[in-house]
Amino acid sequence: MPAERPPTAAPPVGAGVPFQSTTGRWILIAAVLGSGMAFLDGTVVNVALKTIGTDLGASLQELQWVTNAYLLALASLILLGGSLGDRFGRRRTFQIGVGWFAVCSLLCGLAQTPVQLIAARALQGVGGALLTPGSLAMIQGSIAESDRGAAIGAWSGLGGVAAAIGPFVGGGLVQFANWRFVFLINLPLAVITMVIAGRKVPESANPDAAGRFDIVGAALATVALAGITLALVEARTLPTGWVILSAAVGLLALAGFVLVERSIGNPMMPTQLFGSLQFSASNAMTLVTYAAFGAVVFFLVLQLQIGAGFGPLAAGVADLPLTVLMLLLASKGGALAARIGPRLPMTVGPLLCAAGVALLTGIGAGTSYWTGVLPGMVLFGAGLVFLVAPLTATVLAAAPDRHAGIASGINNAVARAGSLLAVAALPAIVGLNGDVYRDPIAFGNGYRGAMWICVGLLVAGGVVSGLLIRNPPRSADSRHDPDIDGGPAWNHVDPPRHSQGSRRSGPASDDDRIGDESGEQSEQQTVRDQVRPFGPSSNAEQLGDDVHDGAGGERQEDHADRLGGEAVTDGGADEGWSAADSGHRQ
Repeated sequence: MPAERPPTAAPPVGAGVPFQSTTGRWILIAAVLGSGMAFLDGTVVNVALKTIGTDLGASLQELQWVTNAYLLALASLILLGGSLGDRFGRRRTFQIGVGWFAVCSLLCGLAQTPVQLIAARALQGVGGALLTPGSLAMIQGSIAESDRGAAIGAWSGLGGVAAAIGPFVGGGLVQFANWRFVFLINLPLAVITMVIAGRKVPESANPDAAGRFDIVGAALATVALAGITLALVEARTLPTGWVILSAAVGLLALAGFVLVERSIGNPMMPTQLFGSLQFSASNAMTLVTYAAFGAVVFFLVLQLQIGAGFGPLAAGVADLPLTVLMLLLASKGGALAARIGPRLPMTVGPLLCAAGVALLTGIGAGTSYWTGVLPGMVLFGAGLVFLVAPLTATVLAAAPDRHAGIASGINNAVARAGSLLAVAALPAIVGLNGDVYRDPIAFGNGYRGAMWICVGLLVAGGVVSGLLIRNPPRSADSRHDPDIDGGPAWNHVDPPRHSQGSRRSGPASDDDRIGDESGEQSEQQTVRDQVRPFGPSSNAEQLGDDVHDGAGGERQEDHADRLGGEAVTDGGADEGWSAADSGHRQ
C-alpha cells in the first residue's frame, strides 16, 4: 500500500462535505463516471455478441462464457470488494477497481480468440467487484448526511442517463466502427475517473472494520458458481463424466460455503439473515425473476439481429422503453409500495413482466418494432416499475439496520447469480449449441422455448411473493431491532431504544424502520435520505458502504427505501428525490 495519508472515518454528526460544494460535485462526478463505465459495458456487450461471434468464430457456448465469465467473477467477489473498501479506504479501492477494469477492457479489445476474450472478461469482473460497491460508498462516506439523499438521487438519475445512452453508443460502435471499441471506450473514461477521484475525492473508511477477510468463503463461492456454470454451459459438449464431476464439485463447494459462513466469526454472508422469512422469500423471488431478466436480455438482443434482421444499433435501442419507464415512474412505484405494502406490487410486477415476455416470444422474420417489440417492452417495463423498488425496500427492511449493507449486497449477488445460471442453463435446455446462432430458424425455435421458460420463472416469482411476502403493520409501536434469529422486524413490538439525545445520525435504524417517526424526535431528525438506486442487479447496490457514527460506532447505512410511511424511490432523478423528500416531511 502507498504511504499516503490514512483513510479518514466517516464524518460525525453534522459533518461531511456539502453536496452543493465544489468537492461534493467532484465526488458525484467521479462516482457517476465510474458506475457509468460499468453500466455502459454491461449494456453494450450483449449488443456486440453476434458480431463478436462472427469475427472470432465463437460458438454459442463461447458467447455464453463472454457474458458469464464477467458475471461469475462479479457475483463471487462483490461482497469481498465492499469489505476491502471498508478496511483500506473506499476511494482507494474504487480507484484500483477502475484501473483494473480499464486494463482488462484493453485486453478484451485486443483479444484475438474467444478464449482470450473470455479470460479478459473474467478478470474484468474482478475489477467490477472492486468498482461497483465503491461508487456509491464514496458518496455515502463523504457527503454530509443532510445532503446524502439528494446526492444519491442525482447519482441514480445520471446513472439512468448512462443506461439510456449506452445502447446508442454501443450499437453505433458495433454497426459503424468495430466491436472492439465497445471495450476500448472504457479507457479514456477510466483515466478521467481516476484523476478526478485521486485529486478531488476525500478518502473514507470504516474505522471499526476488523477481523480477517472471508477469503475461504469467497474462494468457495467462486468454485461453486464456476463448477455449476461449467456443467450447465458445456452439458452438450463435454463428456458426461466431466459434466457430472463439474456439477458435483460446484455443489460440494456450495455446501462448504454455507458451512463456512455459518461457522466463522466474520462471514461475508451472515447466514442468520435468512432466519427472516421475509428476507429469504425476497431473495428467492430475486433469484427466479433476475434469472428471467438475464436470459431475456441475452436471447432478445440476439434474436432481434438473427431472426428479425435488426442491425446492432436498432437491436441495442429496442429496450430503451424499459429505461424510460424506470426513470419516469420507478419512484411512483416505490411510493405506492410504501403506502399499500410490498406484497401486491411484488406479486403484480413479475406477472406483468411475464405478460410482456410472452408478447416478445413472437419476434421473428419480418417483425416490426412498433407492433412486435414495443408492446411487450412497455408491459415488461411496467412490471419493473411495480417490482424493483419494493423488492429492494423489502430486502433492507427485513434485516437489522446494522446488517443492511450486507443484506443489500447479498441481494445483489443473488440477482447476478440468477442471471449467470439462467444464461448458462437455458441454451442447453432448449437445444441451442455450437454455431446454431448463425441459423435464424434454428435459433428462433430455441429463442421461443427459452422465452416461455422465462415466462414461467416470472410467474413463479409472482407466486412466491403472493404466498410468502407480508406487509408490515402500520403501527407506530411495531418498530424493533430484533436479533436476526427473531425474524422480521414487524413481528416484534417494542418501543424505540434511542432517545432524542442519543439517536444515531444517518438513515432510519431498525427501530424506525416501519411506521412514522416517534413524537420524541424533531422534524429535522425525521427527514431521512430516501433515494435508492435502480434495483439489486444494477451497479447501484450498497456493498461495503457502511458508515459509522462518532459516538457509538454502530454500523449504519443510508436506506433509500424504508417501508411504512416512507416513500421509496428508485431510478431516482431529482424529481423523484423531491417527491420522496416532501412526502416524508409531511
